[in-house]
Amino acid sequence: MHTYIETNHIVNNTKNISIKKNLFLAHAYVHTTFNNTIITITDIRGNTIAWSSSGVARFKGARRSTSYAAQAAAEDAGKKAMNSGVRLLRVVLKGLGQGRNSSLKGFLSVGLKVSLIADSTPVPHNGCRPPKKRRV
Repeated sequence: MHTYIETNHIVNNTKNISIKKNLFLAHAYVHTTFNNTIITITDIRGNTIAWSSSGVARFKGARRSTSYAAQAAAEDAGKKAMNSGVRLLRVVLKGLGQGRNSSLKGFLSVGLKVSLIADSTPVPHNGCRPPKKRRV
């Protein structure tokens, strides 16, 4: 929506104005794989407030899969969420990567309180064949 008033020369463009919502409770979805960690923080309805990943936190290549990269991504997403008023998180973990526990440390180090930790890792009912074992 654009508002133009030519007599007073006031230009109001609402596209560029970020509206700060007063949220208190949010959901944090932590998707950890063996190569990356993706964190999405949403409100209760599922609208995205903030997101971050190990790649966004300036980790490239094999270092994206480390637990330190997951902690840095959680801190980045947590700071963005705290700017919109979030203080309490319900964390939903998905995947078996290294960043599961360290992402919780990242949320706590920013100052967010965690009220619930849930695990929604998908378990196959004899679906796809797993990759072969590594011979080192």
